[in-house]
Amino acid sequence: MGCAATILFFNLFLERLITIIAYVMKSCHERQLRRKGTLPQDLQQASGNVEVDSLVGWKPSVYYVMLILCLASLTISCCASAMYTPMEGWSYFDSLYFCFVAFSTIGFGDMVSSQNREYQNYNFYRFGNFIFILMGVCCIYSLFNVISIVIKQFLNWILKKLECTCQRCQRKLFRSRRNVVVPGVARSQHNISIESDGVLESDTDGRRLSGEMISMKDLLASNKVSLAIMQKQLCDSANGYPRQMSLVPKQNGFAGGVGALGIMNNRLAETSTDR
Repeated sequence: MGCAATILFFNLFLERLITIIAYVMKSCHERQLRRKGTLPQDLQQASGNVEVDSLVGWKPSVYYVMLILCLASLTISCCASAMYTPMEGWSYFDSLYFCFVAFSTIGFGDMVSSQNREYQNYNFYRFGNFIFILMGVCCIYSLFNVISIVIKQFLNWILKKLECTCQRCQRKLFRSRRNVVVPGVARSQHNISIESDGVLESDTDGRRLSGEMISMKDLLASNKVSLAIMQKQLCDSANGYPRQMSLVPKQNGFAGGVGALGIMNNRLAETSTDR
Protein backbone atom coordinates (compact mmCIF):
# COMPACT_ATOMS: atom_id res chain seq x y z
CA MET A 1 0.00 0.00 0.00
CA GLY A 2 2.82 2.39 0.78
CA CYS A 3 4.53 2.00 -2.61
CA ALA A 4 1.23 2.24 -4.49
CA ALA A 5 0.22 5.38 -2.57
CA THR A 6 3.62 6.95 -3.20
CA ILE A 7 3.43 6.32 -6.96
CA LEU A 8 -0.11 7.70 -7.01
CA PHE A 9 1.06 10.80 -5.15
CA PHE A 10 3.89 11.38 -7.65
CA ASN A 11 1.52 10.99 -10.61
CA LEU A 12 -0.93 13.43 -9.06
CA PHE A 13 1.93 15.84 -8.48
CA LEU A 14 2.83 15.76 -12.18
CA GLU A 15 -0.82 16.17 -13.17
CA ARG A 16 -1.30 19.17 -10.86
CA LEU A 17 1.92 20.69 -12.16
CA ILE A 18 0.69 20.45 -15.75
CA THR A 19 -2.63 21.99 -14.71
CA ILE A 20 -0.85 24.90 -13.01
CA ILE A 21 1.32 25.51 -16.07
CA ALA A 22 -1.76 25.48 -18.31
CA TYR A 23 -3.54 27.94 -16.00
CA VAL A 24 -0.54 30.28 -15.98
CA MET A 25 -0.28 30.15 -19.78
CA LYS A 26 -3.97 30.93 -20.18
CA SER A 27 -3.87 33.75 -17.62
CA CYS A 28 -0.89 35.37 -19.34
CA HIS A 29 -2.61 35.12 -22.71
CA GLU A 30 -5.81 36.68 -21.37
CA ARG A 31 -3.81 39.47 -19.72
CA GLN A 32 -2.14 40.29 -23.01
CA LEU A 33 -5.53 40.38 -24.74
CA ARG A 34 -6.88 42.73 -22.05
CA ARG A 35 -4.00 45.10 -22.58
CA LYS A 36 -4.67 45.16 -26.30
CA GLY A 37 -8.43 45.42 -25.74
CA THR A 38 -9.23 42.41 -27.91
CA LEU A 39 -10.51 40.05 -25.20
CA PRO A 40 -13.86 38.45 -26.22
CA GLN A 41 -16.94 39.14 -24.10
CA ASP A 42 -17.50 35.50 -23.18
CA LEU A 43 -14.00 35.28 -21.70
CA GLN A 44 -14.54 38.48 -19.72
CA GLN A 45 -17.72 37.10 -18.15
CA ALA A 46 -16.19 33.71 -17.37
CA SER A 47 -12.83 35.01 -16.20
CA GLY A 48 -13.75 34.50 -12.57
CA ASN A 49 -15.00 30.93 -13.03
CA VAL A 50 -12.13 28.97 -14.51
CA GLU A 51 -12.91 25.31 -14.92
CA VAL A 52 -10.67 22.40 -15.76
CA ASP A 53 -12.44 21.85 -19.10
CA SER A 54 -11.43 25.34 -20.23
CA LEU A 55 -7.74 24.38 -19.86
CA VAL A 56 -7.89 21.52 -22.34
CA GLY A 57 -6.56 23.62 -25.20
CA TRP A 58 -3.81 25.07 -23.01
CA LYS A 59 -1.95 21.90 -22.10
CA PRO A 60 1.77 22.65 -22.41
CA SER A 61 4.12 20.72 -24.62
CA VAL A 62 5.99 17.80 -23.11
CA TYR A 63 9.28 19.55 -23.90
CA TYR A 64 8.27 22.63 -21.90
CA VAL A 65 7.27 20.44 -18.95
CA MET A 66 10.59 18.61 -19.17
CA LEU A 67 12.48 21.91 -19.21
CA ILE A 68 10.54 23.27 -16.22
CA LEU A 69 11.06 20.07 -14.21
CA CYS A 70 14.76 20.05 -15.07
CA LEU A 71 15.18 23.65 -13.87
CA ALA A 72 13.15 22.93 -10.74
CA SER A 73 15.25 19.83 -9.95
CA LEU A 74 18.50 21.76 -10.40
CA THR A 75 17.25 24.62 -8.24
CA ILE A 76 16.15 22.32 -5.43
CA SER A 77 19.42 20.36 -5.62
CA CYS A 78 21.53 23.52 -5.45
CA CYS A 79 19.56 24.92 -2.51
CA ALA A 80 19.68 21.61 -0.65
CA SER A 81 23.44 21.31 -1.28
CA ALA A 82 23.91 24.77 0.17
CA MET A 83 22.19 23.54 3.32
CA TYR A 84 24.02 20.18 3.54
CA THR A 85 27.49 21.66 3.03
CA PRO A 86 27.76 23.54 6.36
CA MET A 87 25.52 21.20 8.35
CA GLU A 88 27.12 17.89 7.35
CA GLY A 89 30.64 19.14 6.62
CA TRP A 90 30.57 17.87 3.03
CA SER A 91 31.93 19.60 -0.03
CA TYR A 92 29.44 21.22 -2.37
CA PHE A 93 29.91 18.57 -5.08
CA ASP A 94 29.49 15.81 -2.50
CA SER A 95 26.25 17.45 -1.45
CA LEU A 96 25.08 17.57 -5.08
CA TYR A 97 25.94 13.89 -5.41
CA PHE A 98 23.93 13.10 -2.27
CA CYS A 99 20.97 15.10 -3.59
CA PHE A 100 20.93 13.18 -6.87
CA VAL A 101 21.22 9.80 -5.14
CA ALA A 102 18.55 10.68 -2.58
CA PHE A 103 16.12 12.44 -4.96
CA SER A 104 16.28 9.65 -7.54
CA THR A 105 15.67 7.07 -4.77
CA ILE A 106 18.84 5.16 -5.68
CA GLY A 107 20.20 5.24 -2.14
CA PHE A 108 23.73 3.83 -2.27
CA GLY A 109 24.14 4.49 1.47
CA ASP A 110 27.70 5.83 1.21
CA MET A 111 26.50 9.28 2.33
CA VAL A 112 23.68 9.69 4.84
CA SER A 113 22.39 12.88 6.37
CA SER A 114 21.59 13.53 10.06
CA GLN A 115 24.33 11.17 11.33
CA ASN A 116 26.34 13.65 13.37
CA ARG A 117 25.94 13.86 17.12
CA GLU A 118 25.29 17.57 17.37
CA TYR A 119 23.66 20.06 15.00
CA GLN A 120 22.88 23.71 15.33
CA ASN A 121 19.13 24.31 15.00
CA TYR A 122 18.53 20.61 14.63
CA ASN A 123 14.74 20.91 14.39
CA PHE A 124 14.91 23.43 11.56
CA TYR A 125 17.49 21.26 9.82
CA ARG A 126 15.24 18.20 10.00
CA PHE A 127 12.29 20.18 8.65
CA GLY A 128 14.37 21.60 5.79
CA ASN A 129 15.75 18.14 5.05
CA PHE A 130 12.21 16.76 4.84
CA ILE A 131 11.01 19.55 2.53
CA PHE A 132 13.99 19.32 0.18
CA ILE A 133 13.84 15.54 -0.09
CA LEU A 134 10.07 15.55 -0.69
CA MET A 135 10.18 18.23 -3.38
CA GLY A 136 13.31 16.78 -4.95
CA VAL A 137 11.87 13.27 -5.20
CA CYS A 138 8.64 14.63 -6.74
CA CYS A 139 10.51 16.69 -9.34
CA ILE A 140 13.00 13.94 -10.24
CA TYR A 141 10.28 11.29 -10.51
CA SER A 142 8.16 13.56 -12.72
CA LEU A 143 11.23 14.42 -14.79
CA PHE A 144 12.01 10.74 -15.40
CA ASN A 145 8.39 10.15 -16.33
CA VAL A 146 8.41 12.96 -18.88
CA ILE A 147 11.77 11.81 -20.27
CA SER A 148 10.28 8.35 -20.82
CA ILE A 149 7.46 9.96 -22.81
CA VAL A 150 9.98 11.86 -24.95
CA ILE A 151 11.97 8.65 -25.55
CA LYS A 152 8.76 6.86 -26.53
CA GLN A 153 7.92 9.59 -29.04
CA PHE A 154 11.44 9.39 -30.47
CA LEU A 155 11.20 5.61 -30.86
CA ASN A 156 7.79 5.93 -32.54
CA TRP A 157 9.30 8.43 -34.97
CA ILE A 158 12.11 5.99 -35.79
CA LEU A 159 9.61 3.15 -36.28
CA LYS A 160 7.58 5.28 -38.70
CA LYS A 161 10.69 6.02 -40.70
CA LEU A 162 11.60 2.33 -40.77
CA GLU A 163 8.03 1.42 -41.67
CA CYS A 164 8.14 3.67 -44.73
CA THR A 165 11.37 2.00 -45.82
CA CYS A 166 9.99 -1.49 -45.17
CA GLN A 167 6.84 -0.76 -47.17
CA ARG A 168 8.90 -0.14 -50.27
CA CYS A 169 10.80 -3.40 -49.77
CA GLN A 170 7.57 -5.29 -49.16
CA ARG A 171 6.03 -3.96 -52.35
CA LYS A 172 9.00 -5.27 -54.31
CA LEU A 173 8.80 -8.65 -52.58
CA PHE A 174 5.04 -8.81 -53.12
CA ARG A 175 5.47 -8.34 -56.84
CA SER A 176 8.07 -11.11 -57.05
CA ARG A 177 6.41 -13.58 -54.65
CA ARG A 178 2.77 -14.49 -55.06
CA ASN A 179 2.30 -17.08 -52.33
CA VAL A 180 3.41 -15.03 -49.31
CA VAL A 181 1.70 -13.63 -46.25
CA VAL A 182 2.09 -9.83 -46.17
CA PRO A 183 1.11 -7.23 -43.54
CA GLY A 184 -1.96 -5.06 -43.73
CA VAL A 185 -0.23 -2.34 -45.77
CA ALA A 186 0.30 -4.68 -48.69
CA ARG A 187 -3.20 -6.10 -48.27
CA SER A 188 -4.71 -2.70 -48.85
CA GLN A 189 -3.66 -2.97 -52.48
CA HIS A 190 -6.19 -5.80 -52.83
CA ASN A 191 -8.97 -3.97 -50.92
CA ILE A 192 -8.45 -6.03 -47.76
CA SER A 193 -8.57 -4.06 -44.54
CA ILE A 194 -6.26 -4.83 -41.65
CA GLU A 195 -9.20 -4.44 -39.26
CA SER A 196 -10.96 -7.38 -40.86
CA ASP A 197 -7.81 -9.43 -40.49
CA GLY A 198 -8.34 -10.88 -43.95
CA VAL A 199 -5.96 -12.95 -46.04
CA LEU A 200 -5.05 -12.98 -49.68
CA GLU A 201 -7.20 -15.07 -51.99
CA SER A 202 -6.04 -17.00 -54.99
CA ASP A 203 -6.46 -15.41 -58.38
CA THR A 204 -7.61 -18.59 -60.12
CA ASP A 205 -10.30 -19.82 -57.74
CA GLY A 206 -11.80 -19.11 -54.33
CA ARG A 207 -9.52 -21.53 -52.49
CA ARG A 208 -6.53 -20.52 -50.41
CA LEU A 209 -3.04 -21.31 -51.46
CA SER A 210 -0.86 -23.65 -49.46
CA GLY A 211 1.35 -20.93 -48.05
CA GLU A 212 -1.49 -18.62 -46.97
CA MET A 213 -2.90 -18.47 -43.45
CA ILE A 214 -6.52 -18.41 -42.38
CA SER A 215 -7.53 -15.80 -39.84
CA MET A 216 -9.57 -16.45 -36.71
CA LYS A 217 -12.47 -14.43 -38.10
CA ASP A 218 -12.67 -16.55 -41.25
CA LEU A 219 -12.40 -19.72 -39.17
CA LEU A 220 -15.32 -18.69 -36.97
CA ALA A 221 -17.37 -17.59 -39.97
CA SER A 222 -16.90 -20.90 -41.79
CA ASN A 223 -17.77 -22.95 -38.67
CA LYS A 224 -20.56 -20.77 -37.30
CA VAL A 225 -23.25 -23.44 -37.57
CA SER A 226 -21.07 -26.14 -36.05
CA LEU A 227 -20.14 -23.91 -33.14
CA ALA A 228 -23.78 -23.02 -32.52
CA ILE A 229 -24.78 -26.71 -32.44
CA MET A 230 -21.91 -27.53 -30.10
CA GLN A 231 -22.83 -24.65 -27.78
CA LYS A 232 -26.49 -25.75 -27.66
CA GLN A 233 -25.56 -29.36 -26.91
CA LEU A 234 -23.12 -28.38 -24.19
CA CYS A 235 -25.70 -26.05 -22.62
CA ASP A 236 -28.38 -28.76 -22.66
CA SER A 237 -26.06 -31.33 -21.13
CA ALA A 238 -24.90 -28.88 -18.42
CA ASN A 239 -28.47 -27.94 -17.46
CA GLY A 240 -29.61 -31.58 -17.39
CA TYR A 241 -32.07 -31.23 -20.26
CA PRO A 242 -32.85 -34.41 -22.16
CA ARG A 243 -30.92 -34.77 -25.33
CA GLN A 244 -32.78 -34.25 -28.55
CA MET A 245 -32.98 -37.35 -30.61
CA SER A 246 -31.24 -37.16 -33.90
CA LEU A 247 -33.43 -36.86 -36.97
CA VAL A 248 -31.45 -39.64 -38.54
CA PRO A 249 -32.53 -43.11 -37.40
CA LYS A 250 -30.11 -45.07 -35.27
CA GLN A 251 -29.96 -47.82 -37.83
CA ASN A 252 -27.20 -45.93 -39.56
CA GLY A 253 -25.04 -46.45 -36.52
CA PHE A 254 -24.20 -42.78 -36.03
CA ALA A 255 -26.17 -41.01 -33.29
CA GLY A 256 -25.71 -39.38 -29.92
CA GLY A 257 -22.69 -37.63 -28.52
CA VAL A 258 -22.07 -34.20 -27.08
CA GLY A 259 -19.99 -31.38 -28.50
CA ALA A 260 -17.55 -32.13 -31.27
CA LEU A 261 -18.34 -35.86 -31.11
CA GLY A 262 -22.05 -35.19 -31.63
CA ILE A 263 -21.37 -32.93 -34.59
CA MET A 264 -19.12 -35.55 -36.16
CA ASN A 265 -21.76 -38.27 -35.66
CA ASN A 266 -24.46 -36.09 -37.22
CA ARG A 267 -22.26 -35.36 -40.22
CA LEU A 268 -21.44 -39.05 -40.68
CA ALA A 269 -25.13 -39.90 -40.40
CA GLU A 270 -26.03 -37.35 -43.05
CA THR A 271 -23.41 -38.65 -45.46
CA SER A 272 -24.49 -42.27 -44.92
CA THR A 273 -28.12 -41.31 -45.56
CA ASP A 274 -27.22 -39.52 -48.78
CA ARG A 275 -25.46 -42.61 -49.97
